Amino acid sequence: MLRICYFDRLLNLELFESTLTQGHDIELTRVHDGMTDAEVADVLSTIHGYHTRGGHALVPPRFRINEDFLAKCPKLVAACTAGAGYDIVNLDHCSEAGVLFANQAGLNAEAVAEHAIAMMMCLSKKIAQVNMALRRDPDLDRFAYRNNDVFEKTIGIVGLGHIGTRVAEVCSMAFRMNVLATHPRLNPEEAQKRHARLVPLDELLEQSDFVLVACGLNDETRGMFGAEAFEKMKPSAYFLTIGRGGIHDEEALAQALEAGQVAGAGLDVWMQEPPPIDHPLLKFDNVLASPHIAANTVESAGKGATGAAIQWHAIMEGKVPVRLKNPDVWPNYTKRFEKIMGFAPETYSNA
Repeated sequence: MLRICYFDRLLNLELFESTLTQGHDIELTRVHDGMTDAEVADVLSTIHGYHTRGGHALVPPRFRINEDFLAKCPKLVAACTAGAGYDIVNLDHCSEAGVLFANQAGLNAEAVAEHAIAMMMCLSKKIAQVNMALRRDPDLDRFAYRNNDVFEKTIGIVGLGHIGTRVAEVCSMAFRMNVLATHPRLNPEEAQKRHARLVPLDELLEQSDFVLVACGLNDETRGMFGAEAFEKMKPSAYFLTIGRGGIHDEEALAQALEAGQVAGAGLDVWMQEPPPIDHPLLKFDNVLASPHIAANTVESAGKGATGAAIQWHAIMEGKVPVRLKNPDVWPNYTKRFEKIMGFAPETYSNA
């Protein structure tokens, strides 16, 4: 029997388990932070697959995929995250050990893109502020809440992957917005196909009415938005993020809001999730906050659970998964997979 374990919880566990085990001899188990190290090690020593969340704020250090973790998993052939992000994964360590890694990029893109656009609309229209004011102020002056259209404004998107591309498409087509983007591995022609114009980050910050972070956390993006970046934004601009905590400096953002350097912020990701209720950013009326729930929709959970289970079937059958993230693993993976599974995986031509 093949064994796959998942960390803590999944958005649609029932669907994931039923799809994963239907027609396949796979046992699904769970590890969580309430277990002792010995209990966790006992589970890890038997598993062929590890399915986890991807964010550092949601996964304790002992469950993150690195050299120490992999050493506890002698039968492991592959690991996957439940979403697109994978900042808890050391890809070099996986490739060295011969462990394949894949994510679920694209499966939650619609949900997260809609959340980003909803935050943009809510901030621009001051919906959250006036909703609360209407409940507490019997003499509300509605003219004090004059707001702005998003029509023909400029949005700058940092990271033009599945989510950023969907936001760009909606904003350009529905609101005729000018869409700027920065992405280190795209050329101008490819960005144009994704409904955006590629520009340097400084130009994006200086011109945008909305700045959206839609990239993952890595060495390139960690701390990208600090005091210097916020100073370059227009005072009338809004900062939005559905990327990862750690890309923006939370203290620097609070200082920028206090100084009026930015008009407001929409935040779905934090260094600690959920953030403490006394977090400095939660005191601002012009900050729209959510606790990393952009992908937490019924539809997204269904697509993610089904897509992840189908990809696990492909992996266990020795096929190349569609969302493979460390293709350089293939020579080491082939040896490890054949030793553990008893047959060789497919040949990967791009390895």
